[in-house]
Amino acid sequence: MTRRLRIRHTTKVSYAQAAVSSHNEVRMTPLTLPSQTTLDARVLVNPSTPTWSYWDYWGTQVTGFDLMEPHGDLMITAVSLVETAPPEGLRAAPTWAEVAELVANSRLLEYAAPTSRTTMPDALVERARAAAAGLDPHETAVAVSSMVADHVRYIPGSTGVNTAAAEAWEQGAGVCQDIAHLTAGLLRALGLPTRYVSGYLHPERDAELHRPVEGQSHAWVEYWAGDWTGYDPTNRVRVDESHVVVGRGRDYDDVTPHKGVYRGVAGGPPEVTVEFTRVA
Repeated sequence: MTRRLRIRHTTKVSYAQAAVSSHNEVRMTPLTLPSQTTLDARVLVNPSTPTWSYWDYWGTQVTGFDLMEPHGDLMITAVSLVETAPPEGLRAAPTWAEVAELVANSRLLEYAAPTSRTTMPDALVERARAAAAGLDPHETAVAVSSMVADHVRYIPGSTGVNTAAAEAWEQGAGVCQDIAHLTAGLLRALGLPTRYVSGYLHPERDAELHRPVEGQSHAWVEYWAGDWTGYDPTNRVRVDESHVVVGRGRDYDDVTPHKGVYRGVAGGPPEVTVEFTRVA
């Protein structure tokens, strides 16, 4: 059953003193895919300034803008209307030999190598290998995701955006970003190409129509087993019509929702809110 979701993602940056200038990139526009259609999307900036957009190397839509006059605050509001659909049934999994052959001869190799955020300790890789012994790629993705979710409790605020996946494993707590990084790193170490996905998850699967609810950005993975398949290790479910994809890459650094540079005195962390409204 399809659904339509209106998403309002607001980021407020406050500086200790007015910034002289700033240069920004925003990745908050949902993609149009076989499983979702972006019907409307806008990125609004205050103070008002011209914006431009382009598609980056990983296929994410980027909105860029510069502020060349002093400003004490920066408000970015991304509003989108997205129609989502349930996932199709799983394809039969290829053999591990078939996966290895395709990885060696295609761009899948980019999603099979570790990054600084997803490099896994040898002992943890061996633990994942034992958990996945004798399983096909689909079963391996679920088994490794479950292993990570069993060990790393989801605790908002327990880690920061610069936390490495191995750190979250050691402390046994993290957020969806950490759980996705751990899952991606382990699946890659086992030979399964895996993408890090940035997007949104409506917090209520049976949401009442036209009632705004507070949510947040979300992260999950897509692994390649004959086709890209989405899995949400934080919630232990296949990606469905409650998920909205914004960007995919090797890790968080490829799909950061907002990043930039500015001239001025550092302020506190940005204030971020995400509001969902199911309209159909």
